[in-house]
Amino acid sequence: MSSPQRPLDAAREMAENVLWPSVAEVDRADRIPAAQLDLLAAEGFYGLATEVDATLLGRLVETLASGCLTTAFVWLQHHGAVRAVAAAERPELRVRWLDELRSGRCRAGAAQAGVQPGPARVRARRVDGGYLLTGEAPWVTGWDMIDVLHTAARVADGSTETVIWALLDAATGPTLAVEPLDLVAVAASRTVVVRFADHFVPDDRVTIVVPFADWPARDAAGLRGNGSLALGLVDRCVRLTGSDPLNRELDECRAGLDAGPPEVMPERRAAASALATRAVAALTVATGSGAVLRGSHPERMAREALFLQVFGSRPAIRAALLRHYAA
Repeated sequence: MSSPQRPLDAAREMAENVLWPSVAEVDRADRIPAAQLDLLAAEGFYGLATEVDATLLGRLVETLASGCLTTAFVWLQHHGAVRAVAAAERPELRVRWLDELRSGRCRAGAAQAGVQPGPARVRARRVDGGYLLTGEAPWVTGWDMIDVLHTAARVADGSTETVIWALLDAATGPTLAVEPLDLVAVAASRTVVVRFADHFVPDDRVTIVVPFADWPARDAAGLRGNGSLALGLVDRCVRLTGSDPLNRELDECRAGLDAGPPEVMPERRAAASALATRAVAALTVATGSGAVLRGSHPERMAREALFLQVFGSRPAIRAALLRHYAA
């Protein structure tokens, strides 16, 4: 893509002409239509994480989410694998995977339980030629629509812990099982619990190895894109209500995410989620009694706003949201 405007124009066209017209149908479905994800791949959107800066990527996430939150949510999970492979030290990893991931011929999901705060939910044990993974990843999106799962696990090494990330085949078997989750919103994202039981990962699938103590700073730096999912919902509410004050708040919230250093990103993320809730409430009131009919845009978007209060959350984001609602 030759200029920042080109992908943004393509995203707007997809959001208005493809995603938004079918959003109610996707909400009722058990998976995203393959044609929507194929279109994103054909337009080069699966490789954008290595081509555009964080500000533009956030705007693209917001634009696509304004058309269909579910589709944007699944597509967003792919980019961590692209970045990891592009930055991998072993050239053979880049040769094998980078073009496949960037083109969308190979599509990735993410299992981040191994790096979440608290006791490790997914652990890895070093064995000959790789690692054995054991544990549970409670939130994995895109099952049956992805080819590989970029998975985090913690490795105990004496008194220290290391984090590994690896590309696993997204397929069930004797050592990998899944359980679908019944979500109130974005059900077509096919989000599942993944359970590992001594699941072998060869060394040539490992993309990142870092001390666990270094991970929180890296994680905070990557929170910006998730906030754009909430802003996409706000943007659609602005257009459905025509509210100038809400539009100004959207601009301010977006600017805060764009300018925020990692240490303030949890607060800014919380502000985006809270704004989504208020925006949908305003849409509900403006729509009137029709808003409570099942299948209406406000009804669906209220469920989506509920989802966005907890998606990609961290203790600091949760604490900021609780402070906001208490006030």
